Amino acid sequence: MMTRRRLLQCLGTLAAGACLTGCGRVATVERDGIAKPNIIYILVDDLGYGDLGCYGQNWIRTPNIDRMAAEGMRFTDHYAGSTVCAPSRCCLMTGLHTGHAWVRANGRLPLRPEDVTVAELLKGAGYTTGIIGKWGLGEADTTGIPNRQGFDHWFGYLNQRHAHNYYPEFLWDNEEKVTLNNKVIDKGRLGGVATERVDYSHDLFAARALRFVEDHRDQPFFLYLALTIPHANNEAGNEGMEVPSYAPYEDKTWPDAQKGHAAMITRMDRDIGRLLDRLKDLGLDEKTLVIFTSDNGPHKEGGADPTFFKSSGPLRGYKRALYEGGIRVPMIARWPGHIEAGAQSDHISAFWDFLPTCCDLVGIETPEGLDGISMLPTLIGRSADQRRHPYLYWEFHEQGKRQAIRWGRWKAVRNNVRAQPDGPLELYDLQEDISEQTDVSAGHPEIVLKIEGLLAGARVPSERWPFP
Repeated sequence: MMTRRRLLQCLGTLAAGACLTGCGRVATVERDGIAKPNIIYILVDDLGYGDLGCYGQNWIRTPNIDRMAAEGMRFTDHYAGSTVCAPSRCCLMTGLHTGHAWVRANGRLPLRPEDVTVAELLKGAGYTTGIIGKWGLGEADTTGIPNRQGFDHWFGYLNQRHAHNYYPEFLWDNEEKVTLNNKVIDKGRLGGVATERVDYSHDLFAARALRFVEDHRDQPFFLYLALTIPHANNEAGNEGMEVPSYAPYEDKTWPDAQKGHAAMITRMDRDIGRLLDRLKDLGLDEKTLVIFTSDNGPHKEGGADPTFFKSSGPLRGYKRALYEGGIRVPMIARWPGHIEAGAQSDHISAFWDFLPTCCDLVGIETPEGLDGISMLPTLIGRSADQRRHPYLYWEFHEQGKRQAIRWGRWKAVRNNVRAQPDGPLELYDLQEDISEQTDVSAGHPEIVLKIEGLLAGARVPSERWPFP
């Protein structure tokens, strides 16, 4: 197997178009007639499968994301890396699911030097790489900070708790703290609640994203836009849906937390519209693949009620569940001239597919040993060439520990693994029961046996994230 160092050394020759001895491919600007695109990956925080108009939402206005779906491809069976923040983002960056990834649960565990990220691969292929928003995979002065994991430019929150607060006293600009015009109650840890609110972090992220695109319009770029909307400020209690204005919902008779939830999403939608318009103005529309998705299902924090707007859509559960509502997320891909407008795909995919998809787009070798599969054939309308996952796997290390597998039409969930390592599996037929209301395990013992076998080989042991 090629070592991480050798892989990155090889990738460093890509910008010059050199032959990659031992890497297996030659970098080219054109691959199968497709120009190497800019890549913008928009990851929002705790947005549910049913929170967008193009996924059935009736009350929250998302005209720009709905337009993005009309101009691109909407995925119905796409999954987050996990049901909470940090492991989901680790899966996205490294192409590994939570049975193999280094970060398998929330915490302050940084990525290691040996962890290969999609940013490192794209940087080696001649891309300028940037991240704006929330990181969550390494604190200051650790090996996990974005600038040590392949990103040329970084602006935002390193710490997840810090990212709860939309009016923080500072943000990180590469490895420097930038002081903002907010004052925050000191709660003895990062996060807190602002007593003076001037600079709304999301607005700063939106402005910085526009600037990044403008500054790098003449060279291939990768922008990971990791927005924090609509995550709650957990430290603010039932007033945690922080937003400068409830517009356009201020006159609704809804509870304030629900006005805030809706206003945050519509504000985020507005700024995604501004970004798409800027791409068009700069002549980058057909040169840029834009992907939009969420890091897990909707939350029940900060006063928000995921049942109010039916944020999970037809799905069961929300954040921290391994039922569909906790991990199945909206995903839209837009690339005019390459992705068919108005297309819909039921291809079963997950966050760990992003890294190999990028390798395929750029024409570089995908690292060995990943769980992800390139989705490029599906994106460009060659579904007959699309490889399929044998199964998708998740593990969750809170609330007694949980496991889940999707195997074709079948979905299996095991709850409370800590107390019952070999406890019963719940089995659902998603083709007939997308809401996971009827456990059919008793009627399909052969399917349960098959999935038990898959579970036995789905993970590698981890001292940090042990299972009984």
